[in-house]
Amino acid sequence: MFDFLEGYNLWEAFWTTVQLTVLSAVGSLIWGTLLAAMRVGPVPLMRGFGTAYVNVVRNIPLTVIILFSSLGLNQTLGFNMGSSDFNVVNFRLSVLGLVLYTSAFVCEALRSGINTVPVGQAEAARAIGLNFTQVLTLIVLPQAFRSVVGPLANVLIALTKNTTVAAAIGVAEAAALMKEMIENEAQLLLISAVFAFGFICLTLPTGLILGWVSKKVAVKR
Repeated sequence: MFDFLEGYNLWEAFWTTVQLTVLSAVGSLIWGTLLAAMRVGPVPLMRGFGTAYVNVVRNIPLTVIILFSSLGLNQTLGFNMGSSDFNVVNFRLSVLGLVLYTSAFVCEALRSGINTVPVGQAEAARAIGLNFTQVLTLIVLPQAFRSVVGPLANVLIALTKNTTVAAAIGVAEAAALMKEMIENEAQLLLISAVFAFGFICLTLPTGLILGWVSKKVAVKR
């Protein structure tokens, strides 16, 4: 029944999807946290940059960002991401595009968590001499992260599905392999079912585990 899978490296395709997801998630968390810090910071220029970045990037299709990473940065500007290998360059450009896009959603999720922290706590921290960076890193962000595990889980699940866009610039992940198999094999429904099941196996455990973590670390108010 599944003879059509012979000759295709299904595991490697999904492993590439996992790598895209993990690397992009780490990068998005770091950049998204910095953006959130800018948006709640005391410097007007940084607040303006953070606000403009989030509003602009969230309204640009991910496909456009990924294609710009390849056509604009690599082919036009010669930005090769530290490698001469075509496949490595496209993989790294895909991670960059996913980070730029997903970090905007991480920022908004984290900013909503920051808004749940009572203002009195920040004021008390400033009263004992802590500066903005110390208040943010020691008082506000630890509580904010605990409040937004659930929303961040949704962002991570969306990121996992968004990795399929990387196929547009030739990254050999799951969606690219599915397209190749559909073109070569007369098993549309079975091929679709196999890849749908693969993505369910990636996203469902993530949602269940992070949902459980969210309940465990939730801040009691």
